[in-house]
Amino acid sequence: MTDTSSWLARRDPAVKLAALLAVSIATMFLWRPLPVLLLYLGSLGAIACVARVSMRTMVVGHVPFLAFGVGLLLVNAMSRPGTDLVPDWPIRITVEGIEVGAALALRGLVIGALTIGFLASTSPRDLLVSLMTRAGLSPRYAHAVLAGHRMLAAMPRSWASIRAAQAVRAPLDRRGRPKGGPVIFARSAFALLVDAIRSSERIALALESRGLGIGPRTVWRPVPIGWPDAVLAVGVVLAMTTVLGMAWMQR
Repeated sequence: MTDTSSWLARRDPAVKLAALLAVSIATMFLWRPLPVLLLYLGSLGAIACVARVSMRTMVVGHVPFLAFGVGLLLVNAMSRPGTDLVPDWPIRITVEGIEVGAALALRGLVIGALTIGFLASTSPRDLLVSLMTRAGLSPRYAHAVLAGHRMLAAMPRSWASIRAAQAVRAPLDRRGRPKGGPVIFARSAFALLVDAIRSSERIALALESRGLGIGPRTVWRPVPIGWPDAVLAVGVVLAMTTVLGMAWMQR
């Protein structure tokens, strides 16, 4: 769920997306763990202050990024040439590999933390409206993406309905429970696919009948933009300039 009461939730989504992309690109020039670690800790503090993301959301959202980061650290530590950490170990682990792997892993955590804050404070509708008004995104593509997002959000409910309907008709086992297995699961998945295709066809016809993209269109409830968005952009630029300057001094 999107928290619309936080300071970050009231900012323009296009500005937030541009800031996220700018930070992601800037981290490509960071090869030392310390600057990236400071950027990561600063990102966590900023998200806690301006986005009001719960601890549970942050922890759950970090799981894939942590797994990816551990993989990067292990691969670089064991494959990158350099000075052996412990010469007598059967597995060769280099100091340079650990340093580069840690920097790459922390890059992923920085991007992951900022992405969690962005998604938790931005509604899909406001994002697409902002991209249409600020970035010139075609309404044809914007409404198609929004419709696809809503279909994905409705899929768990459709899956539960399909499973419940099949459980009513399924034969029972010795304990009186509906039989399961790969075949039943495949039937449920196929039914969900058919339902998604039919829904997408109806949505496509509805979008086509509205004539999206033919001419200029008005927007209901446009997303406002003001000086707080400029404060956000300037703050991101200053933070990244500081981190990049620190990384340059460590060269």
